[in-house]
Amino acid sequence: MDGESFDPFEEGSGDDMALKATFELEQSELQLGNGPIAGVDEAGRGPWAGPVVAAAVILDPDNIPLGINDSKALDPDAREALYPRIMESALVGVGVADVARIDQDNILNATMWAMTVAVKAMPCARGQKPKLVLVDGNRAPRFACRARTIVKGDARSLSIAAASIVAKVTRDRMMIALGRSFPGYGFERHKGYGTPEHADALARLGVTEHHRRSFRPVQLALGLGTEISAKGLILSGDAPLDAA
Repeated sequence: MDGESFDPFEEGSGDDMALKATFELEQSELQLGNGPIAGVDEAGRGPWAGPVVAAAVILDPDNIPLGINDSKALDPDAREALYPRIMESALVGVGVADVARIDQDNILNATMWAMTVAVKAMPCARGQKPKLVLVDGNRAPRFACRARTIVKGDARSLSIAAASIVAKVTRDRMMIALGRSFPGYGFERHKGYGTPEHADALARLGVTEHHRRSFRPVQLALGLGTEISAKGLILSGDAPLDAA
């Protein structure tokens, strides 16, 4: 189904306005009979290595864990503390697009695919699938129901914020495990993002099967081997370091 778009900054208030995730948008839609409502977000679009992970969350309006916020605004301990509370109180689905899919389909299409998988993976809410999906950002895949994109959605909608936490914690745990399997790369610290440590590891140790060969820094490392400098990899990066 075609989606709708909503930008909380379209009134000209500026990107620096302080936002706090609330349940107001979901509540208004629920009052119109548009529930269940799922929030969807992803983690890992920018890294040079590892999967992109999407999560879909339907919160229980009567049992929303305190402290939910945009995952980027929370430290790792806070995210880990909230993760089990979300999993216990909400309906959750997760989709994982691996490196092979990212390289085959490109990162955007792989992300959209992971979002659809996450929504399909959610348990039915009293026999019902979501009637509305709220997606962080300005693009959404085609779902079997109505979708609405929200710029800065993880800082505005509690459902999207909860999804951002689930996606981030799930991916971080995967990258920590990858760090144990591939010592020396620092995956457990940088989570695959383009840090100086990661660039140095690529220059010294080479490319692993978990690196995204469709990303330019990885292509440079493959083409030039140990002759490429860590600084060169950083400067060539087409995926900025962020907390998504």
